[in-house]
Amino acid sequence: MLARVANNLFWMGRYIERSEHLARYLNVNYFSSLDAPDDVSQSRQFVFRSIMYMSANDIIDPEIELKEEDVLYNVGLNKNVPYSIISSITNAYENARSSRDLISTELFESINKIRNEVKNYPVDTYLRNGLYDLTTLVTDATSGIRTKIRSTLLHDEVYAIIMLGIYLERAMQVSRIINSKVSDASAEKDMYSTDSDNRGYQWSTLLKCVSSYDMMRRLYKKTPKRQSALEFIILNKQCPRSIKNCLNEINKYISIISKQKHVSNTSASFLIAKMKCEYDFKLIEEIDDDLESCIGSLVTKLETIAEKLEEDYFNISNSVIINSTKKTEFIY
Repeated sequence: MLARVANNLFWMGRYIERSEHLARYLNVNYFSSLDAPDDVSQSRQFVFRSIMYMSANDIIDPEIELKEEDVLYNVGLNKNVPYSIISSITNAYENARSSRDLISTELFESINKIRNEVKNYPVDTYLRNGLYDLTTLVTDATSGIRTKIRSTLLHDEVYAIIMLGIYLERAMQVSRIINSKVSDASAEKDMYSTDSDNRGYQWSTLLKCVSSYDMMRRLYKKTPKRQSALEFIILNKQCPRSIKNCLNEINKYISIISKQKHVSNTSASFLIAKMKCEYDFKLIEEIDDDLESCIGSLVTKLETIAEKLEEDYFNISNSVIINSTKKTEFIY
């Protein structure tokens, strides 16, 4: 497999996962604010800043008033910004099209279908009353696409590369969502000078943004609080959205792609295994004591791993072939 094709598969997986998290974060934060327990969480400006912080990594000056139509359009259907839902879905389609001969017809048609539906979605309808319909359409479609990946592809190197992209992007998006909700909780705490960390609203919203609220309630049998919510979404290996589970899956799929017996300590495989082991023995108390720094370090390490993966396996400036039969790598 040429590096160019592997790169397309990897980014197809990443863009599919990214579009789902963007859609769900937009949906949950916008609609949960309608019955939020305090004025800050109900504030449209507060919600829009949170959405922009997560989607575009953009910290907006509190003095600047955001327009609802601009925020919703940019995050949803603006083709000219790289962080929008439509941009992610379009990029997923383009990468799928470039590796069409390695994926199933069912998978390609699923990606093409959601791309056409989002591309042709009326902007006026979306801004007026279509936010829920569009975001639900995207989250349902991406879930269906992942089902097609698991059920129609051979579970070989092609599958491993796609899943590697999916789980890496999931870890990065969950990290950004945690970072955003921690920032929201801090702003709420500063406004009311109360222990908002244990009031539950922001932590319930965090869990809903990553589809983990019901399972957290089932496990802990109580309302989410700061420490229990963070422990579940970061360190619970049985939660499919947790950071620990994502790292375990990333390590599993990189071992399928990489067959090197002697791994350099600067390689992607080494960095992934090191980070996995670090989180195998993490305690929530260690994370909670310095949460902002810990999440910042997590995001930085994941970005480094992403860069090393592209350098080691998907660098299109080199001719890299992954032989599907012998499962060895040749770099020229």
